[in-house]
Amino acid sequence: MKVHEKYMQRCIDLAKNGLGTTYPNPLVGSVLVHNDQIIGEGWHYKAGEPHAEVHAINSVKNKALLKDATIYVSLEPCSHFGKTPPCSNLIIKNGIKTIVVGSIDPNPQVAGRGIKKLKNAGGTVITDVLRDECNALNKRFFTFHTKKRPFIILKWAQTKDGFIAPTYKQAVEKITDKQPVWITNTYSRQRSHKLRAQEQAILVGTNTVLKDNPSLTCRDWHGKSPTRIIIDKKLKIPSEASVLNDETPTIIITEETKQHGLNTQYESIKFKKNLPKQICEILYNHGLQSVIIEGGAATLNSFIETNLWDEANIFTGNAIFETGIKAPFFSEETMKHIDLLSEEKLDKDILQIFKNNSN
Repeated sequence: MKVHEKYMQRCIDLAKNGLGTTYPNPLVGSVLVHNDQIIGEGWHYKAGEPHAEVHAINSVKNKALLKDATIYVSLEPCSHFGKTPPCSNLIIKNGIKTIVVGSIDPNPQVAGRGIKKLKNAGGTVITDVLRDECNALNKRFFTFHTKKRPFIILKWAQTKDGFIAPTYKQAVEKITDKQPVWITNTYSRQRSHKLRAQEQAILVGTNTVLKDNPSLTCRDWHGKSPTRIIIDKKLKIPSEASVLNDETPTIIITEETKQHGLNTQYESIKFKKNLPKQICEILYNHGLQSVIIEGGAATLNSFIETNLWDEANIFTGNAIFETGIKAPFFSEETMKHIDLLSEEKLDKDILQIFKNNSN
C-alpha cells in the first residue's frame, strides 16, 4: 500500500496545477507506472479539454508497456460522454488491467459507474488510496455535489488590535475617488489575489462597495477573476462603481427587481429570511462551486452565526487602529470545532487558515 500511496501523492501534486482553471470539473492527476517506474503522467488542465488519464496515456512513449502497467488516478475515471469521451473506455481500450483510484466521484453521472465498467472489463480496481487527501483536493467539487452549495471561504484582514476598518475614514463625493485603507502589506494583497484566482466567486456587501469601491478582480495575480456577488438590498450602489463594469460577471442580490445588464444579473430574495442560505442556493443554481466571503463585518458574521462556512483565511497586519469596526470573531463554542490548518508569515503580516469541522 505504501507504494500505491507514493504514486497517488504524485497524482495529487499534479492535479493541483489545475486549480482555478478546471471549473466546473474536478482537479484530477494521473500517473502510469511500469516496473516501479513512472512512464507517463498528466493532469486535467481545463474544462472541455482532455482529462488527466488521456494526458497520462498520451505521454507514454512505448504504448506496448501499457498492458502491463498500473494507472493511478486521484478521482474515479469518468464513464459518461460529456465534452470529452469516457476515460474508463480509454483505459480499457489500451489494455490497462490494474487501476488505483483515490476517491469515488460524487457526481451522480459517475458515482461508481466508472469503477464498475472497469471491473466488468476484467480490470483490477483498488480504491480509497489516500482517500482523505484526494477528497480534500476536490473539497469544492465534493461540497457542491454532496451539500448542494458552494465551498465557502471566509476572508478578512484585521489589525493587530482586532479591527477591519477605521471609523475615521472620510467620505468623498464620488465613488471613483475612494481608496481603501490598507491594513496588510503588498505580499498579503498578492496572496489575496491568488486566492481570488483559485475560487469561482467573491462576495461583499453594500457598505464595502460604497466605502472602498473595490474591483474584486485578480489585478496582482495571473488568472481568471471570480464572479462578483454583491449584496445590495435597495440597489444603492451607483452605476459608476467598479463592481458594475463589464470586466467580469457580476450577480447583484437584492430585494428589488431590475433587468439584467450585459454582464450583470439581478437575483431577488427576501432579506428577512436566512440570508446566507438563500445566497448559497443562488450560487448553487449558477453552478458556482466556491465563494470567498470578503466583507464587510456584518456579512461575515452572518455566515459565522449560521455556521455556513468551510474555511477562514484571516490576514493580520502590523497596523493598530485603537478604534474602528471590530473584526469578526469565533465564539468559544465555535472554536471547539475549528482546526488551524496553517499559519504563514508574509513579511510582518500573518495569514492563518482555519477549517470548520462542524458542518
